[in-house]
Amino acid sequence: MTKPHFSHPNTMSNAVNMNQISSRSENMVKLDLNSRKNLVRHLSIFYFQTVNNCSRHALSGFIILLTGLFSGCASEPPLLFPPETTQSHTYRDIAAYNKPYKVKGQTYYPIASGRGYSERGIASWYGYESGNRTAMGTPFKPQGLTAAHKTLPLPSKVRVTNLLNGRSVVVLVNDRGPFRKNRLIDLSQGAAKQIGIRGLANVKVEFLENQPSSDDYNNLSPDTASSTE
Repeated sequence: MTKPHFSHPNTMSNAVNMNQISSRSENMVKLDLNSRKNLVRHLSIFYFQTVNNCSRHALSGFIILLTGLFSGCASEPPLLFPPETTQSHTYRDIAAYNKPYKVKGQTYYPIASGRGYSERGIASWYGYESGNRTAMGTPFKPQGLTAAHKTLPLPSKVRVTNLLNGRSVVVLVNDRGPFRKNRLIDLSQGAAKQIGIRGLANVKVEFLENQPSSDDYNNLSPDTASSTE
């Protein structure tokens, strides 16, 4: 006769205990891994603060310590060096007149795009006294419909509205300036006349679009340019 098979009472108990131990072990590994990551973050900060003062042996020991912390782990290694920022490369492949520049001890940072730009401020106008070349290297013609701005991308098309009389003119921004305090934009003499500016005036400047690198607008006369009253 075949004897019936009975499970030993301790067998089921042992199986339950093994499952509990396995579950606890997994939780401990996760906790330990998080602790390692936190430790690495602190050590990385310490590394950057002291790297200039550390000896070669100290640095070697630091690297060995990090290697030991993450040996046998399936997680990604810690980031010892900060990711390369894009700020230093923002102006790498653009024209010189759209790169940061310094005037009278102050550095100006041209924006990459004027999309959505709208600002109110004081406008002035300028003529040949500023020179006969723009920041872009194109010939400056006082009677053309152009303007200078400190940070808008060159060249850009903007609409300038005289807030006193409501007259507006579309100009090509192809120069840098004005560099006097509280000045927003410098208009060519021809553009200033179009909207009735003889000295200073409160205006609104609205970005319209980027323009190709040409001096087409610089050659426009007030009769052919876009203006409204």
